Amino acid sequence: MSSDPLLQPFQLKHLTLRNRIMTTSHEPAYPQDGMPKERYAAYHAERAKAGVALAMTAGSAAVSRDSPPVFNNILAYKDEVVPWIQNLTDAVHEHDCAVMIQLTHLGRRTNWNKGDWLPSLSSSKHREPAHHAYPKLIEDWDIERIISDFADAAERMKAGGMDGIELQVYGHLLDQFWSPLTNDLVGPYGADTLENRMRFPLDVVDAIRKRVGAEFIVGLRYTADEAQKGGITHDEGLEISKRIAATGQVDFLNVIKGRIHTDPAMTDMIPIQGMKSAPHLDFAGEVRKATGMPTFHAARIPDVATARHAVQAGLLDMVGMTRAHMADPHVVRKIIEGREDDIRPCVGATYCLDRIYQAGEALCIHNAATGRELSMPHDIPAAAVRKKIVIIGAGPAGLEAARVASERGHDVTVFEAAAEAGGQVRLTAQSPRRREMIGIIDWRMAQCAARDVTFHFNTWAEPEDVTTLNPDVVIVATGGMPNLELFEQKGTQAHVVSAWDIISGDVKPAGKVLIYDESGDHPALQAAEVAANAGACVEIMTPDRTFSPDVMAMNLVPYMRSLQDKDVTFTVTRRLIGVMQTGNTLTATIGTDYSDHTYETEVDQVVVNYGTLPLDELYFDLKPASVNLGEVDYEALIAGTPQSIEPNTNGTFQLFRIGDAVSARNTHAAIYDALRLLMDI
Repeated sequence: MSSDPLLQPFQLKHLTLRNRIMTTSHEPAYPQDGMPKERYAAYHAERAKAGVALAMTAGSAAVSRDSPPVFNNILAYKDEVVPWIQNLTDAVHEHDCAVMIQLTHLGRRTNWNKGDWLPSLSSSKHREPAHHAYPKLIEDWDIERIISDFADAAERMKAGGMDGIELQVYGHLLDQFWSPLTNDLVGPYGADTLENRMRFPLDVVDAIRKRVGAEFIVGLRYTADEAQKGGITHDEGLEISKRIAATGQVDFLNVIKGRIHTDPAMTDMIPIQGMKSAPHLDFAGEVRKATGMPTFHAARIPDVATARHAVQAGLLDMVGMTRAHMADPHVVRKIIEGREDDIRPCVGATYCLDRIYQAGEALCIHNAATGRELSMPHDIPAAAVRKKIVIIGAGPAGLEAARVASERGHDVTVFEAAAEAGGQVRLTAQSPRRREMIGIIDWRMAQCAARDVTFHFNTWAEPEDVTTLNPDVVIVATGGMPNLELFEQKGTQAHVVSAWDIISGDVKPAGKVLIYDESGDHPALQAAEVAANAGACVEIMTPDRTFSPDVMAMNLVPYMRSLQDKDVTFTVTRRLIGVMQTGNTLTATIGTDYSDHTYETEVDQVVVNYGTLPLDELYFDLKPASVNLGEVDYEALIAGTPQSIEPNTNGTFQLFRIGDAVSARNTHAAIYDALRLLMDI
């Protein structure tokens, strides 16, 4: 028996959980037709197989038709969900992992123009800033109907073999009742007393208990401190917790601190990179102490040391490490095997959540197998034949290619022109708030070192450097360089610098800076932060109708907090047409896609963020000597079968390029390129 606090079993009612690590409820947006089908089951089964004790599925399965999904939630109000829940349950139980599901009614946290086009409703007359729908103020018949809907959904989950359910009571309808900020009702469910505000959630629990019986596990994930003036306070949250415990009808408490009604509020509740780790852990410990109830919690607990402290110090009974398990589903297995240094780190990029809130599917920025368990391996299989593989470039694409190839048992050599690995990720990590991104590089370098990958740094590879090694496969992962052209204009624009120049410190910000952002990704805002912190007057301009769309909701918050108290303005629907030198200043000509209107503005510096252009000279130099002439069989790539195109009988090696050496994309795309190509070589 291990003495590790994280590996001790925990008794939850009749259920013995094999350790103290869980994945908390989250919706990766993988359902099909509102059902958790094969992909959904495979995602959770991968984590169960690797040792997680409890998989809390669904970030809010909807119990009612007037709670339409906003990010592809499971439809728990349909009877047809039961066999799919059974399939999911069986897939997780097969690996000795308990499985539960979170149920909710979204209340005002949805919209009326989805699903069956029913009006949203709430105990509040105010719309939620994040979702914009004006809700109907809930009526008595709505309350009765929704209580019954919760009980029906709980019964379906029990019929599907779930070990229990969790009710979502933060930001959704149940919490909207018990928060004084979102309760505009009068009468028995009104805002005048805490007892009245809590009545609806407790009525739901009571109805569920009557339907599923006393043995079925029921818990609450709930806000115990809204951390906002006028909301549930620290002390009132403790009182709420005690009252829940006193009902005797709830089996565990999953504690939340904060609100999710705006992007900034949600980011404080679910912190991202550059923010404090485990900021609400001590508060969760207070709830556990005050109630004596089994207590769960998750909020940026990204590493094993913090999780171990949470249990050892008696703050939690079960530790949620959800984003950590998106980065590496095998965390528990690696703890058991004494391989904690081998855990792929969550770097807090929150690419996963930001994608969901833009109606995408959850993907990890540097584990391309997450969410693709049906087609991509987390454990790389050995190759039948050992090959000599040469990789040019040690950015995220090149390093992933080297990692996967070496895990397959190939002989791998990497050339890198710079003194260190990292490419654009190393540039990104120049910003103190995004320093954790370097974990993407450091982890892969450690993996490559453990498998004897040969690196040649400070080496600008020429064709003969590559061919001298007699490779079987050559991977060009040389990335790109900043594009300083303007849209549909030929040639580099004079008198401008790149966002990279500002971020790296190679160019110092001038007095009045125009940052022209055609890409909508991080470098423009990073450059703006550097310039504003240096005291510059900054204008961020985009031809789009919104700025920085690829940065997305939660990652935008720290930038705004950094920039809004400085001399920074944001200009949309304006296009940079040209730049001319005028004495000691620059004259920028500005137009718009919406009309023929143009104007000129005088600035000291123009910074352009317009993606990258591929560094592809070596690729084209090597192409004639390759058997495939650089061609990729897309059907084989997608199907997960080997590349077999060989039109050049005089060629001596297969040649491929990946990442930004193909076209400007992002870190996840570069890593996915490498994984799905190299896993079959």
